[in-house]
Amino acid sequence: MNSKAIRKAFLDFFISKQHAIVDSAPMVVKNDPTLMFTNAGMNQFKDIFLGNQPAQSARVADTQKCLRVSGKHNDLEEVGHDTYHHTMFEMLGNWSFGDYFKEEAINWAWEFLHDKMGIHADRMYATVFEGSEDDKLALDEEAKHFWLQHLPAHHVLNGSKKDNFWEMGETGPCGPCSEIHVDLRDDDERAKIPGAELVNQDHPLVIEIWNLVFIQFNRKADGRLEELPAMHVDTGMGFERLCMVLQNKKSNYDTDVFQTIIGKLAGLCGKKYGENEKDDIAMRVIADHLRAIAFAIADGQLPSNNKAGYVIRRILRRAVRYGYTFLNFREAFIYRLVETLKENMGDAFPELQAQQELIEKVIKEEEESFLRTLETGIRLLDEVMVKAKKENVSEVAGKSAFELYDTFGFPLDLTELILRENGLTVNRAEFDSEMKKQKDRSRNAAAQETSDWVELKKIDEVKFLGYTTLEADIQIARYRQVKQKDKQFFHLVFDQTPFYGESGGQVGDTGYIEFNGVKTSIVDTQKENNLIVHIAKELPADPSATFRAVVSNQKRKLTANNHTATHLLDQALREVLGTHVEQKGSLVNADYLRFDFAHFQKVSKEELDQIQARVNELIRQNFQQEEKHDVPFAEAQEMGAIALFGEKYSDKVRVIKFGDSVELCGGTHVPATGQIGYFVITSESAISAGVRRIEAITADKAEAFITKNMDELHEVRGLFSNTKNLKKSVEDLQDENAKLKKQLEAFEKQAAAGVKDELKKKITEIDGVNVIAEKVALDSPQAIKDLAFQLKGEVDNLFLVLGAEIGGKPSLSIMIADNLVKEKGLNAGQIVREAAKEMKGGGGGQPFYATAGGKDVAGIEAAIAKAKSFVG
Repeated sequence: MNSKAIRKAFLDFFISKQHAIVDSAPMVVKNDPTLMFTNAGMNQFKDIFLGNQPAQSARVADTQKCLRVSGKHNDLEEVGHDTYHHTMFEMLGNWSFGDYFKEEAINWAWEFLHDKMGIHADRMYATVFEGSEDDKLALDEEAKHFWLQHLPAHHVLNGSKKDNFWEMGETGPCGPCSEIHVDLRDDDERAKIPGAELVNQDHPLVIEIWNLVFIQFNRKADGRLEELPAMHVDTGMGFERLCMVLQNKKSNYDTDVFQTIIGKLAGLCGKKYGENEKDDIAMRVIADHLRAIAFAIADGQLPSNNKAGYVIRRILRRAVRYGYTFLNFREAFIYRLVETLKENMGDAFPELQAQQELIEKVIKEEEESFLRTLETGIRLLDEVMVKAKKENVSEVAGKSAFELYDTFGFPLDLTELILRENGLTVNRAEFDSEMKKQKDRSRNAAAQETSDWVELKKIDEVKFLGYTTLEADIQIARYRQVKQKDKQFFHLVFDQTPFYGESGGQVGDTGYIEFNGVKTSIVDTQKENNLIVHIAKELPADPSATFRAVVSNQKRKLTANNHTATHLLDQALREVLGTHVEQKGSLVNADYLRFDFAHFQKVSKEELDQIQARVNELIRQNFQQEEKHDVPFAEAQEMGAIALFGEKYSDKVRVIKFGDSVELCGGTHVPATGQIGYFVITSESAISAGVRRIEAITADKAEAFITKNMDELHEVRGLFSNTKNLKKSVEDLQDENAKLKKQLEAFEKQAAAGVKDELKKKITEIDGVNVIAEKVALDSPQAIKDLAFQLKGEVDNLFLVLGAEIGGKPSLSIMIADNLVKEKGLNAGQIVREAAKEMKGGGGGQPFYATAGGKDVAGIEAAIAKAKSFVG
């Protein structure tokens, strides 16, 4: 069976068991502060396990895109080096929410793997939880009983808490699990060592393929376990591993999941897979990383320098580095593999086809950028090696290697490889120390201590009232204490709320709750999964009281103006630029709006004017808000509602319509577009290949912006005696300024020529070096630089130091002949840094030419003398 048939067989099997098939959630997680990426199939169902929302279906199954490159699930270093670890992988799963439990889960797993897929019983092993004295839990006799109906006793193994007790996190839902392992070794190896001895021993051919988790406990903050009111089943099977088993391969990378990509890659680099181990590892790494990068971009996460974007950029750069080092790629190549990936996986994940052009453009730009970084890093590393050899040391400082890694993105393993080729090593202990300091800084910045929820009132889900009112009587259903960076907050969950929790690009509401005249400020409102969490700096004296909740009216109103404006902007962009425009992100707050969209060239001034005019036209038409709740997703699409890639929509959605603008949106909006008043675009820029960003303001901010600009225009017109043609007056002034500038440059050149002749007369020879060290009366940095280069061309063995006062501040320039740099080891950059201290300043540059500035004009002469002292 090929991979497409295997995936279909799994889903069809669970359809036959009355499971609803759900779409994969985006790989990039939104509204969950504990997760950056979806790392397991259960992530999209967390709210059900946590009791925050009811299940739509009691039984579901899917194939989920997952990424494991950070936190405790970090497989990055193993990827490509072994046969079964990946960054992005598919997890096949089936779930029961309070419906079936261990018996059905085990029986169906056996039926699918053995009866349907034909995996031999003598190659299968099942593990069950052996119990834990710490948690006062006994052996999972129930699971063992069901497995013994299918497997002999020596194939049903007891497993430790580490391997066979699953926990969502330090707190929360958890329970025993039962793993299914398959022994893929040849018969002669199996005869020597029983597979039971190799289960969970990291043997590459005795592997876990399916984990059946039985969620029946809740872990409290103090470590105690309490029984859950409803038992759940959560299973996850590695799709790539299942393909390896069913296709009789010894490596995931030998299945059709990866071989199509590897085959294309081998053709591009002119190497054959299977002939050289290092080349093979590089091809496996690239094939794996391509999938992670492409799916992340398709889900709306662009490479960047922070958070999830940084992880994606790191994965991409790792792939580029392997191609650069081992496959001799010197130009972008990964983007050329996207077409092959789409052909292989596009049927199951149509976002690959829909976003193909964007994925290719983003990857190509990132590749080209990092290839330039590699060249920069290699040049800097060359300087480090020259210094090491000059000092006759064989070990490069770990701090230098870390600076290359941290500042320039230059990988440590590449640094070590280049150093090895030059007979050098790096101080790994020092590098690791610097890395630890950085991680500690990040960890301390993000460290958060969260207490258990204190439950005051049982609720099924929080009812949001904020679409129709900004005030309501509420009760606190639960609260918890949170400590971060020596600050204390309280998270409050109400039984119902008018407060909007930050999501969909819209910031959370602020306001207060009040009881008996005492107000408790709500400083922010966030969404944690689907739970609306109100953040307060203090807990009310009586949390069980009934409070009046009041949202900040002005902030909500201004935010609504900007949110509705993004919908109108989206419509205008499609009308002016074309229907290819797709939203790629947004930020909406009370002050301004930011809108990111797919478009492959700069938006011209004329187009921006058209877009702004069109939005304002739509505002003036005063379209009334048309809102529809609980619309079936398919029906909303038929209405033409715009859905965003990278968003997970439920079966029932909210549709917002203003005229021809129809979008799926959970945010708050104006009752009619006329309330927005006026819309002004303040900037347009590129944030990535194929993605542009518009920032804009509305209402009071837009009015103030126009007034300020008009006032400035009147002031400028006044400077030109209120001329009728201001543009021509400014152009005339520019022309006059240019002429004067040319005249000034001519005077400067004449002055410099005279200075040059005088300086030549003051040459002194020190140990064969022609030294000029003088203060000059030139007040242009360019004039001094031109003078220095002229003298370099006219005076042999030159060591030149020029001090000057420019604009009331001290300046120092040093020029050294190339032969003196090489033969005597003189370095203008190092010298100018030391000398500038005399002027209370600093500087730098190249070994042959460098400059510095400072604060103390009186120190110019001392700086010149200091620089001159380096000659002898």
